[in-house]
Amino acid sequence: MNGRHGRQAGTRTIPEFTYGDLAEFTELCSQQTYAEDCPRSSEIASNVPIYDAAILRSSIKSDRDATLDELHTVLLTGPGVFVIRSAFGQAVVDRASSAFDTIVASEKANGKDGGDHFAAHGANDRIWNSFQKHALVDPASFVEYYGNEILALAAEAWLGPGYAITAQTNIVRPGARAQEPHRDYHLGFQTAQVAARFPPSAQIASALLTLQGAVAHSDMPLPSGPTLLLPHSQKYEAGFLAYREPAFRAVFDKMRIQIPLKKGDALFFSPALFHAAGSNTTEDVQRSANLLQISAAWGKPMETVDRSAIVKAVWEEMAAFCACAGEGEKAALLAAVPDAYSFPTNLDNDPPPAGGHCPPTQAERVARGLEEGVDADEMGRQIDAYDAMRRASVSFEPCSTKA
Repeated sequence: MNGRHGRQAGTRTIPEFTYGDLAEFTELCSQQTYAEDCPRSSEIASNVPIYDAAILRSSIKSDRDATLDELHTVLLTGPGVFVIRSAFGQAVVDRASSAFDTIVASEKANGKDGGDHFAAHGANDRIWNSFQKHALVDPASFVEYYGNEILALAAEAWLGPGYAITAQTNIVRPGARAQEPHRDYHLGFQTAQVAARFPPSAQIASALLTLQGAVAHSDMPLPSGPTLLLPHSQKYEAGFLAYREPAFRAVFDKMRIQIPLKKGDALFFSPALFHAAGSNTTEDVQRSANLLQISAAWGKPMETVDRSAIVKAVWEEMAAFCACAGEGEKAALLAAVPDAYSFPTNLDNDPPPAGGHCPPTQAERVARGLEEGVDADEMGRQIDAYDAMRRASVSFEPCSTKA
């Protein structure tokens, strides 16, 4: 990685960074994506592999590991982005959109304005933590939406098991201008001064902790401004600083591409990919997407989500869904909704089992409740007891300082 140097200030080293080599960045972003490197894709469009959800579902059954490896490689050393056509059924997307409309109306009535990170204030309608709000407004559509094995496949391909989903809905009105090109959470949200304090290894690791995604809740023709993308830019190691520089943004403006999406399509990309929402130049298209931010088990997500409250709110719908769903859909729902990682916890109260190192997860307890057919009241009691057990509760009398 081009960039970390240090100068001494007393006993502390203050990092200084350069932005690397613009020619190197341009060369990286000039690379081509080849179909032979993405054998399960249906086509390569503007350097982006396009997958069909039906083909991926078949591939999961025949060779899940090879499918995971292919998608991971696309994100790591390939173009850094892929599209899955018809990843979500249009009926469940419409039901979720109806729930989002209810949330937007309620929040506006209460004086809330979601704002945005990289776009002009007031250019869109933004629902923060749409994941939890969706669960509370329409549990049935929430369960069907996140019980999606294609979503689970993409998340596991990049992050492995135990990931945590958060979501923010974005509805971009006609006339809204494009975002500034950027990289995403974690380091992409920091100031240049803060980002520069992290060594190159930490900057590289940051991109491995999160998967960015977007589910199209409306058709997104090119004039409506689907995401501007710069394939292969995620491989530029100094990019969390360089994306802010005018010369690198000029390369983005020259080389970036867009992929039109249909309702139900899903886009997934590395948080290190240079990208930006496009301008909505239409007069009548409200571009609507549910933005997914999926964090590795040991990463910290951007939003606080009360997964215990969600489990209790959707328990009856979850039980009904799992009673008739396939194993893939059931596993996807259990990966999306409850907490699927053992830590952090209170190891005094929640110790590892004999011969192991990790206490049972909330997801494992929820799965057991589904198998045992417990009702909503009993699951609520179990969830509350589990949360209380994990809560830090240390109490000691202060030591006496008297002789």
